[in-house]
Amino acid sequence: MTEAPKAPESPPIAETPTLGTILVVDDDASNLASLVKVFSKMNLRVHAATGGREALEILRKYPAQVVLTDLMMPDVSGVDLLKNIKAIMPETEVVIMTAYGTIERAVEAVREGAWDFVTKPFRRAQIERIVARVLEKQALLAENRALRAELADARGARTMGGIVGNSPALRRVLETARQAAPSTATVLLLGESGTGKELFARAIHQLSTRTDRPFVAVNCGALPESIIEAELFGAERGAFTGAHQTRDGRFARAHRGTLFLDEIGELSNHVQVKLLRVLQSGEFERVGGTETLRVDCRIIAATNLDLAAQVKAGEFREDLFYRLNVIPISLPPLRARREDIALLADTFLRCYAEKNGRKPLELSQAALGRLLEYPWPGNVRELENTIERAVVLSKSDRLGLIDESDLPESMVGASPLQEMLTFAVGTPLEEVERRMIRETLKQTGGDKRRAAQLLGIATRTIYRKLD
Repeated sequence: MTEAPKAPESPPIAETPTLGTILVVDDDASNLASLVKVFSKMNLRVHAATGGREALEILRKYPAQVVLTDLMMPDVSGVDLLKNIKAIMPETEVVIMTAYGTIERAVEAVREGAWDFVTKPFRRAQIERIVARVLEKQALLAENRALRAELADARGARTMGGIVGNSPALRRVLETARQAAPSTATVLLLGESGTGKELFARAIHQLSTRTDRPFVAVNCGALPESIIEAELFGAERGAFTGAHQTRDGRFARAHRGTLFLDEIGELSNHVQVKLLRVLQSGEFERVGGTETLRVDCRIIAATNLDLAAQVKAGEFREDLFYRLNVIPISLPPLRARREDIALLADTFLRCYAEKNGRKPLELSQAALGRLLEYPWPGNVRELENTIERAVVLSKSDRLGLIDESDLPESMVGASPLQEMLTFAVGTPLEEVERRMIRETLKQTGGDKRRAAQLLGIATRTIYRKLD
């Protein structure tokens, strides 16, 4: 019997960089020698072992990206070797080869974490293709790990309150927020939908002197006008149908803390007047009440509208605008901070993999490229939803990768052409506005709130313009 190739005492030195390291394990000396020759021609660093115990000794000295092992060996079976390898080197991929190929053995090996399963005799091209796929996956994971580490190191202490990123645009905003946090001044957060306005508001609260007091959030655009006043200021018993007892509003609950008023541009003029009074004097009455109550809370407001334009259009009170606009902070859209996309995506991947009981997942380079190219009209919220969807629907558990096939078709396919509207000279402005609103409503499937966000106007303006 021909003596099997022995593992070298030190890794062979190649004149050109190798593409990776593979350990071949087989008690058949002839087959072992043949495989060593095949993988050497693939420009791989090759180690060889004739049994499982020898293989583990070599791995401890010379870690490999791939182990190709026979299933039936005299000292340790291929499946037992697989278990040992996964226990000490979970990132090393194992390919099982056997002359006794059965579905049961294949299922057992894959269940224990094998990358693939091949039956002897196999074609050279087949085993080359399998190993090449493993090495490609390992290279992608290494690139993503390096990128994540680089971004995490660069980020350092520049994040606050769970805000992730290191782009210049984000750093400028974070610095302003840090400076504003210790004061009691009103902050107005400006930015598109999905840019993280509530996250910023919470971060400012956490860095303020009120951090141990309540943070109360209310979405002014999500509540019907008929109840928003009672929701903010509270209501006396019997003030309206269903008011069976006196109850406090959000202002009272936020006493000595912070009240976050999201979508403040959606408030009616009547509620704006009452809000202005609270900002000026700290006083208000519950709906249906006469007792004047006092409150001490910091206001952080947010909007995706151009409030200055709303003031000019008569849709937002000028005096209230100036009361709110003490420290304005404009949050950048995600397309203006593309440097943060990889780190954000990785953060969401780890979060949703854990929530859904999945093993750790990473983005393939192709998928990351798609994310970097996409314009993100829904900003960070859309990115988070995209990653959550990919984690839940991906079938790539064995690969550990989220690929571009796991992304929505809108990101993978050709970019949709934006319809261009043309108007004849002399078209009345009212008609231009109506057409723009109707076309935008078509794009949003009739969602007036989303259309208003895209057009930068209040939702009630859409109703008024289309009347």
